[in-house]
This record gives sequence, structure tokens and C-alpha cells, in this order.
Amino acid sequence: MKKKGLIILFAVLAVIGLIIGVVAGSYNGLVEQRETVDNAQSQISVQLQRRADLIPNFVATVKGYSNYEQETYTAVTEARAAVSGAKTASEQADASAQLDKAINVWVNAVTEAYPDLKANEQYKGLQDELAGTENRLAVARKDYNEAAKEYNVAVKRFPKNIIAGMFGFSQVDYFEAQAGTENVPQVSFD
Repeated sequence: MKKKGLIILFAVLAVIGLIIGVVAGSYNGLVEQRETVDNAQSQISVQLQRRADLIPNFVATVKGYSNYEQETYTAVTEARAAVSGAKTASEQADASAQLDKAINVWVNAVTEAYPDLKANEQYKGLQDELAGTENRLAVARKDYNEAAKEYNVAVKRFPKNIIAGMFGFSQVDYFEAQAGTENVPQVSFD
């Protein structure tokens, strides 16, 4: 009788251990995936900030070359500030779209008004930097959305969905561009 009781006790302890192992493994997996999403979002922030940081140099180059227009400068400055203040993926998408629009309008207006500006070496260098940053930003957005997809699937899939619900893991938003921003801003002036 004693032997049978010990077997039952060990079986119960094994089942409890297995349950604890599954819960701990699921929890740790969700934590790791959430950190991957957070890291990917921070990479978007880095590239958005890099782009925003290039703008003052771009502005200074154009300002030194032309009769600068205050209205377009204000739009670019406000859009740049919005990028710096964006925290979530949707805020970053909105701020990015605002900056894309401001850069596109501003750059096109300036180059139409001052066609010789295209030959300025500093201007060309800044154009290349901006184009490179746009490419890095596209990659960072893609990486974020892939990490968000993996995390969201894990949060929804059984049995992790139970663990996710118990510990407050919820889905994250994808980085989506606003309607009408399907086209990358034109940074080449040929």
C-alpha cells in the first residue's frame, strides 16, 4: 500500500513539474518574442531619428544656397519633432508619413526653384545619406513586422494563449503606412 502511495505521489509531482515546465517555457518564450518586437521597434526609431537628424544639415545646405522659404521649413521642422516624439509603431508610422510628405514637398519645391542646387556636392552627399536611410528604414520596418507576426501568432496559439492571457501578453500593432503613402519620397533629382 505504501509503495502504491509513493507511485501516485511521484506521478502527481511529475505532472505538476511538467505543468510548471510548460508554463515557464511558454512564458519565457513569450518574453523573448516580446523583446524581439521591442528591439525591432527601437531599430525603426533609430532610423527615423537618423533621418530626422539629417534634415537640419539638408536645410542648412539649401538655406545657404537659396532664398529659403519659411513655410516649408516650418513643415519639415514640425514633422521632424513628431518623429522624435513617436513611441508606438502606429505613432511612428504617422510621424514617418508626416515627415515623408514634408520632405517630398519641400525637396521638390526647392529643387524646382533652384535647379543649380542639384550640382552642389554637399547637397548630393546629403541626398545619398537620405536615400540610404530610407533603405535602412524599410528594412527595419520589415523586420519589425516579421517579429510582430511571430509574437502575435504565439500569443494567439494554444496553449500559449492561456499563458499570454494569464500574464498580460497582448498582440502588438504592425507598422503600417498611412493611406496615400505607398510611394517612397523622391530623393533623386535627375
